[in-house]
Amino acid sequence: MSVTRRHLLATGAGLAVAAGVQQGVSAADLPLLGTYDVVVIGSGAAGMTAALTAAKQGLSVVVLEKAPTFGGSAARSGAGIWIPNNPVILAAGVPDTPAKAAAYLTAVVGPGVPAARRQSFLAHGPAMISFVLANSPLRFRWMEGYSDYYPELPGGLPNGRSIEPDQLDGNILGAELAHLNPPYLAVPAGLVVFSTDYKWLALSAVSVKGAAVAAECLARGTKAAVLGQKPLTMGQSLAAGLRKGLLDAGVPVRLNTPLTELYVESGTVTGAVTPGGLYRARRGVIVGSGGFEHNAAMRAQYQRQPIGTEWTVGAKENTGDGIRAGQHVGGDLALMDDAWWGPAIPLPDEPYFCLAERTLPGGLVVNAAGRRFVNEAAPYSDVVHTMYDRNPTDPDIPSWLVVDQNYRNRYLFKDVAPTFVLPDDWYSSGAAHKAWTVDALATSIGVPAAALRSTVDRFNSLALKGDDTDFGRGDSAYDHYYTDPSVLPNSCLAPLWLPPYYAFRLVPGDLGTKGGLVTDARARVLRPDGSVIPGLYAAGNASAAVMGSSYAGAGSTIGPAMTFGYIAARDIAGVL
Repeated sequence: MSVTRRHLLATGAGLAVAAGVQQGVSAADLPLLGTYDVVVIGSGAAGMTAALTAAKQGLSVVVLEKAPTFGGSAARSGAGIWIPNNPVILAAGVPDTPAKAAAYLTAVVGPGVPAARRQSFLAHGPAMISFVLANSPLRFRWMEGYSDYYPELPGGLPNGRSIEPDQLDGNILGAELAHLNPPYLAVPAGLVVFSTDYKWLALSAVSVKGAAVAAECLARGTKAAVLGQKPLTMGQSLAAGLRKGLLDAGVPVRLNTPLTELYVESGTVTGAVTPGGLYRARRGVIVGSGGFEHNAAMRAQYQRQPIGTEWTVGAKENTGDGIRAGQHVGGDLALMDDAWWGPAIPLPDEPYFCLAERTLPGGLVVNAAGRRFVNEAAPYSDVVHTMYDRNPTDPDIPSWLVVDQNYRNRYLFKDVAPTFVLPDDWYSSGAAHKAWTVDALATSIGVPAAALRSTVDRFNSLALKGDDTDFGRGDSAYDHYYTDPSVLPNSCLAPLWLPPYYAFRLVPGDLGTKGGLVTDARARVLRPDGSVIPGLYAAGNASAAVMGSSYAGAGSTIGPAMTFGYIAARDIAGVL
C-alpha cells in the first residue's frame, strides 16, 4: 500500500488552514513503512519512556529518531530527575508529602501553568519512576543535599528531591551501545562519576571529603575495569537503561529517520511522514523530539537578542521539527521565548555550562559597566533571565566572571586542575583573559577600570564580613551547594587578593529551549481555542514546560519529560 503526498496534504488541509499555515503540493508517493498502535517521535527521555510505557500496555510501538544516535539531550546531560514523592527519595527518608510538593510547585511556577497540568505531573511522577524501575535495568540514587532551587518557599526542601541514575554496565546493550549519543562532558578515563560527585571533585585539592570522593570515583572505575564492564552514569546511564527496556520489549528505534510532517485523516493525526515514507499510527503519535535550540531562524523569531545556536549544549539535531509539525496541523505554542537557561562560557570547541565556577568563593560576575548585577550563586535560569531583563538599558551580555589566582589554586575549573594553566585557545578566542592587576584586566575585557576596581573592593569587604548585603549571595540554602564549606563565615564568599586575575566571558547558554506545543493534563496537544487535536500528544522540550518560566530543582527538564511521556502512553492505552 502507498499513500500519496497529495492525499496527505488534502486530509490535513482543514486543520492547517485553521492554523494559518500555507500548504505545499507534491505528487510524490509516500510508501507505507509500517503500521503501529503508537508512533513516537524522538528517542530522548520523553520518547523512550513513552514508548516503553505503551509497549508494556500491550501496544505496538515504533520510535523514530532523527539522529544517527539515540538518547538525545538526555544522554548528554547529568540526568538529574526532579519528581516529588518518588519511591527512591521516600525510601531514603526524605520528608516529602503531596501537600508539600503541591505548595512548592504552585509557589515556583505561579498561575501561568494550569493547575490541572501541575497536579497531573505530581500525581503521575512517582508511578512513572516505579514503572521504569520495574521495566528496565535502571536504578536511581537520591542526590542528597542538592537543594530545591527555592527551598525557602512553602514546601521547599533544602536537602532536595532530585534523583539520578545509578551506575549501569553498557555491555547490556551489546552492539547497540555504539549508537548511544555521547555525553556533553566526558568522564575522565578510569573514573566512575555521578552528578553529585562533581561538587566535591571541584574541591579535591582543598577538602578531605573532596579527595575521598575522587578516590571513590577511581575505585569504582578500577572495579569496573577488573570486571570487564563499560560503566555508564548520568545521562549515559539513563539513555542506555531506557534503550535496554525497549530492546527487551521488542520496540524498534529507527535511527536517521527525521519527522517531516504529521499525517492527518478526518481531523485526526494518524501517522508520521519521514523522508522515506509514512509510519501510520492506529492510536496516536507522541512527539518527544526536543526543542528548537539549534534552529537559528526560530530562535531569532521567538527569543530575545542576542541569541544564537552556538551557546546551547542541547543535542545538535534539536531544530524544532516536532514543534513545527504540530503547529502545522493546528497546535498552539507557548513559552517560545524561554529556555532552560544558564550562563555559559563560549569556549572554542563548544560552550561550557557554568555551574560551580560562578558559585565558588573568590569570584564575582560583572557587566559591561564593571558592576555586579546579580547573585552569582542564584539558580542558573534566574541569572540569565536577569541578564536579558537588564541588557537593553545596562548591558549584561556578555558578562564576566572575575576570579584571582587564589581561586585558581584551590578549585577545578571545568576540567582544568587547580594551579594548571588554562588552554591557550581559551585566551586567543576571547573566552578567557588574564592580567596582573585589576585595572589591566578591566582594560583587557573592555570595562571601566575604576568601576571594576571599586566593585572588587566592595565585594571584598562584603566577603570578609560573610554577608552580601548587595545581592544576598548565600542567603538561600541552594546558594551553598557548589561552594567550599571550609570558607567561613559564608562558604559562598571570599575576597579576591592574589594576582594574576582572570576573567571569563559569560553568555546566555541553555540546556535546551522550553517552549513548544501546548498540552493538557493528559499530554494531548491543544489548538489555540483549547480544543484537543485528536491523536496528537507531546512531551519533553517539544511541549511547553510544566515549569513555566521557572525551575523547581535539578532535573526539572527530564522529570516532567519522562512523566508526560508516561502519561501520554497511558492515555492512548486508555488506562490513565
